[in-house]
Amino acid sequence: MPWVDAAKLRKPLALAAGALALVAGHAAMAQAVVVRSTGPSAAQYPMGKKLPASGTLALKAGDHVTVIDKSGTRVLNGPGAFPVTAAVSRDQAGALAVAQMATVPGGARVRTGAVRGAPVPAAEPASGPDSIWYLDVTKGGTFCVADPRQVVLWRPDAVETGMGKLTGADGTSADVTWNAGNPLKLWPSDTLPIIDGQSYGFRNPVGRTVAIKIKLLAQVPTDGLGMASLLADSGCTAQLDVMANSAVGG
Repeated sequence: MPWVDAAKLRKPLALAAGALALVAGHAAMAQAVVVRSTGPSAAQYPMGKKLPASGTLALKAGDHVTVIDKSGTRVLNGPGAFPVTAAVSRDQAGALAVAQMATVPGGARVRTGAVRGAPVPAAEPASGPDSIWYLDVTKGGTFCVADPRQVVLWRPDAVETGMGKLTGADGTSADVTWNAGNPLKLWPSDTLPIIDGQSYGFRNPVGRTVAIKIKLLAQVPTDGLGMASLLADSGCTAQLDVMANSAVGG
């Protein structure tokens, strides 16, 4: 079975830096998108809510709201009033990470064979994928796709060989096998083509069936804020959650 070389799925960091520089030149885009929200004001600031440049978040004690703006992601902790345009000191690495997330993967090299090298030591399962273009098979809902040939299935526990099955609306199915040590696997599009608006089921031998609905994107923004806005409009909340994982305190 083919496997995915994770390093080949990512664009060079220089491309992400270029995307970040492009965004930095548009100071007028002083708005933000909520990518995670917990606490008593979660209903007022739900995931996907767009915040205007003139807006202020009025947070209560216990509120934790993660937003993405033109400079990256940050976490706002209540109580307090937080202007959307407030200047916040953030490291360059975090901003680059957000820009890289918005870069469409391409040129994935698929090879046949087992992973070579020393055995993979036991480790805690990852909390989530490090790219918005990796489809977390433990979560359902709508998943936005930039390139139907590059849909990558991600699993949290990559220590052992993993197995699962994808099923289309017409009953067509395809087996999925991850090699030990590899959390990534290309969607078997030859057997089960990706169709816009189509719903698919994924099930592993011990888990529940997860429903996944595909949303093909006609255009993909080159900046993190634009990407978050598009994901919010498309209902791709799992991918917004990946963006939230890159947040820093603010």
